[in-house]
Amino acid sequence: MREPVNRTILLLDIEKFSRRDDVVQAVLRRRLNAIVDQTLEAAGVEPSQQYREDRGDGLIVLLSGDVAKTALLRSLLTTAPDLLHEHNLLASQSAQMRLRTVLAAGEVAHDPHAGTTGGIVGHDLNQACRLLDADVLRAALAARPDEHAVLAVSAPVYEGIVRHGHRGVRPELFARADVTVKDGVLPAWIHRGAGTGPADATPAPAPEAAPAPAPSGRSAPAAAPVPAPASVFHFHGSPVVHGSLVAGDQHGVSGGHVTGDVVLGGGGRPDRRAADGAEGSPA
Repeated sequence: MREPVNRTILLLDIEKFSRRDDVVQAVLRRRLNAIVDQTLEAAGVEPSQQYREDRGDGLIVLLSGDVAKTALLRSLLTTAPDLLHEHNLLASQSAQMRLRTVLAAGEVAHDPHAGTTGGIVGHDLNQACRLLDADVLRAALAARPDEHAVLAVSAPVYEGIVRHGHRGVRPELFARADVTVKDGVLPAWIHRGAGTGPADATPAPAPEAAPAPAPSGRSAPAAAPVPAPASVFHFHGSPVVHGSLVAGDQHGVSGGHVTGDVVLGGGGRPDRRAADGAEGSPA
């Protein structure tokens, strides 16, 4: 076995691959390789910087340490979904392709044997494969019928790349999901998908507070009275007003200018000199 070296680990798996017939599976495998080719090319990855293993319904891709994870992540979030959209736009229903994708990093060793292909081993690779197969990632893709892929990143990728908010990488669009595996809980961060944004930070209007209950044995205090709107009186014809003038001048009373106090509805004898011919609204 060769010495383990640090690699960027890219895993891809086609959703519901085993439900297709052999002809469709062959088409999907070829198309997946073409999409990965173009995605890596968009990220500036040279053929000499990558190693691939075919897993039938998916791929394992190992990239050398000098490949920028930021560029790869941007390509996975933009180029790959666009290419999948183009494929699904033209493909029949039976040849639609949706992907679960994991981007991780860690130590991987190559252990080739004569007469066999492949032979890569490493704990970090095993953990990445467990993320790819996790129910939470499958459920995330199933919950997005209008999207073509779902992406999860491992803790090293999140801590080293995502959380710093590099160009084109928005950490608020990654939600943590703890994955239960054989030897414990594995943290992962799942991208929330296209067309989503951070939760709306605008607080909802607070509900009106209910009055506090009165202590036991005591009645609740009465609410403060709400002032009634000012009354406006209209006089027509020759009304009789009982009372006398209110301090202030009254304008708009037919028959002259009245000064003094007026009390409406008073119990005294009517003063016809102030009331006769009154018309309009007192100010």
